[in-house]
Amino acid sequence: MTVIDVTEQDFQREVLDRSRTLPVVVDFWAAWCGPCRALTPALEQAAGRREGKVVLAKVDTDANPGLSQSFGIQGIPAVKAFRDAAVVDEFVGAQPPAAVERFFDGLVPTEADELVAAGDEASLRRALELDPGRGDAAAALARLEYDAGRPDEALALLENVTGSFAAEGLAARIRLEAAGDVDVAPAFSALDAGDHERAVDLLVAQIPGAEAHTDDLRRAVVAILDELGVDHPVAREGRRRLAAALY
Repeated sequence: MTVIDVTEQDFQREVLDRSRTLPVVVDFWAAWCGPCRALTPALEQAAGRREGKVVLAKVDTDANPGLSQSFGIQGIPAVKAFRDAAVVDEFVGAQPPAAVERFFDGLVPTEADELVAAGDEASLRRALELDPGRGDAAAALARLEYDAGRPDEALALLENVTGSFAAEGLAARIRLEAAGDVDVAPAFSALDAGDHERAVDLLVAQIPGAEAHTDDLRRAVVAILDELGVDHPVAREGRRRLAAALY
C-alpha cells in the first residue's frame, strides 16, 4: 500500500504532480484529533485494496499550516481527492468504512468496472459474478447473446435488471420481435444501421395501432433517446413525438 507523509515542501511533487498519473487521496489530520485516528484505518484499508491504483497522502495540519490555509481546511479530518492536480472529491469528518469505500470507488475503477470496460463475454460474466446487480454488465452481455442469435438467453439476463434504459429497450425489442403482430423490423433495421431518427419515427408510428405493445414500444424509443442524450436534436423531437403519441 502506498501511504506517504507530505509536507509543504514536497506537496507539489508528491500530490499535484503525481495526481496526473494516479489519483491521490490526501488526509489532512493532526495528532490530537480523535476522529482522525478513527478514520485512518478505513482510509488505509481502502487504499490497500486498490494497491497500485491510488496513493494515500497524509498531511499533518499542525506542521503544515500553509497547506491547511491554501485548501481552506476548517475542520479535520478533511479528505480531498486529487486528479490532474485538481480536487475532484472531498469530505470532512470521520466516515464509516462503507462510505470511505464508496469515496474510493468514485476515484478508482473496481474490478467489475474494468471487466465491464473490457466488454467480452467472459469479462461480463465475471463482472456479474462479482456484482449481480450491475445493469450495464447485464445489458452488454444480453446484447452479445442477442447478436449471437440467442434472444431467450438475452431476455433471461435482463429480467431482473432495474434502472437501465438500455436493458429495458433491448428487452422490449426482443418481446416486440417475438410477438409477430407489430411491424418493428424496419425500425430496428434502421437502428442497427445507425439511423436513430428513422428508428424513432417508425417505432412511434406503430404506437396508435398497437395498444397491446404500447409499453414496449415506449421502452424501445426511450432507450434510443437515452443513448442519444438529452440535448441531441433527434432526442428532443423524439420526446415530443413520443409524448404526443402516448397522450
